[in-house]
Amino acid sequence: MSVSGHTITVISPNPQQQGDTVITALLARHGIGVVARRDLPVPRTLAGQRLAYTLTLESVRDTQALIADLADLADELQIDLVLQDLDSRLADYRLAVFDMDSTLIRCEVIDELAAHAGVGDAVADITERAMRGELDFDASFTERLAMLAGLPTSVLDSVAQQLPVTEGLPELMITLRARGIRTAILSGGFDYFARYLQARFGFDEVHANVLATENGSATGKVVPPIVNGLRKRELLLSIAQEQGLSTRQVIAVGDGANDLPMLGCAGLGVAFHAKPIVRQQASYSLRYVGLDGVLYLLGSASERHG
Repeated sequence: MSVSGHTITVISPNPQQQGDTVITALLARHGIGVVARRDLPVPRTLAGQRLAYTLTLESVRDTQALIADLADLADELQIDLVLQDLDSRLADYRLAVFDMDSTLIRCEVIDELAAHAGVGDAVADITERAMRGELDFDASFTERLAMLAGLPTSVLDSVAQQLPVTEGLPELMITLRARGIRTAILSGGFDYFARYLQARFGFDEVHANVLATENGSATGKVVPPIVNGLRKRELLLSIAQEQGLSTRQVIAVGDGANDLPMLGCAGLGVAFHAKPIVRQQASYSLRYVGLDGVLYLLGSASERHG
């Protein structure tokens, strides 16, 4: 028996849905045995709502075939099954960067603002296509922003107060801070709302688009630079350099096509409830649990020492 240097992290939003038997059977079809199982701690506030554990595997010959089969089984069981190599799992992560819209919050703020401006459907359609990678982000952002011209700034606070925060975000932030991991929001949305989340949850820094206003209304004009996919990647690299970190020490989490550049250069790039193109290209994906799912992909000191 040889240990492969891979683990499968099993994360279930329903503790009764463990999937042990079918996971073991799938691995057997790939000629892979399980060396060890390790239960993972769940935040107290989510007790009874999660089950998380890792399986340390024997030698894996075809990782891509295994990933594909795990994805199909995960969808069948509606749990998350994440294949990781031990280098990724046990890395010394020091920085975590997050997309905001449809990642930290369960909406696209520009769509919410557009609804108040009376152009909700038109903007939402453009947003969806942009996030799927079907439209150029800069052009689509400029077009959507122009539709917000004249929107009263008085609606911003009420929209911020009603942002639907993604499940698991409070637990994620508490744990990242406890582990000394610096956090940043890198958003193609607007800084007003990113700073609201920063104040509420303690993100260390925020980089997002400026919503230009004049005389109490949105101007609809772009304030460069636009925080697009390449800008997110540049910001990730810049923050890592400022902190003296390698990209292997960075976690990145996002859902849209404009997140792919930052996911691709991070040591742990996680597609979170993401669009199909993002799930296909990202190294890791979470579809069924909240943001606390990221925590179960971070190894502990006890794992490092066996």
